[in-house]
Amino acid sequence: MLSKPLLTVHEAAQLLKVKEATIRQWIRDQQMRAIKFGREWRIAEADLERFVNDHANR
Repeated sequence: MLSKPLLTVHEAAQLLKVKEATIRQWIRDQQMRAIKFGREWRIAEADLERFVNDHANR
């Protein structure tokens, strides 16, 4: 079972302060890992954190 709930595109966009279309584009470009349930995408918190860390300036 999942230890943490999956985030919607809307919730991920709110957390990153970007538009939902940006999240969908990152998913489509396979930059962000996501799971599709029917017509909706879900993002694990760990995958969102990994995405942010991978794109941070060093």
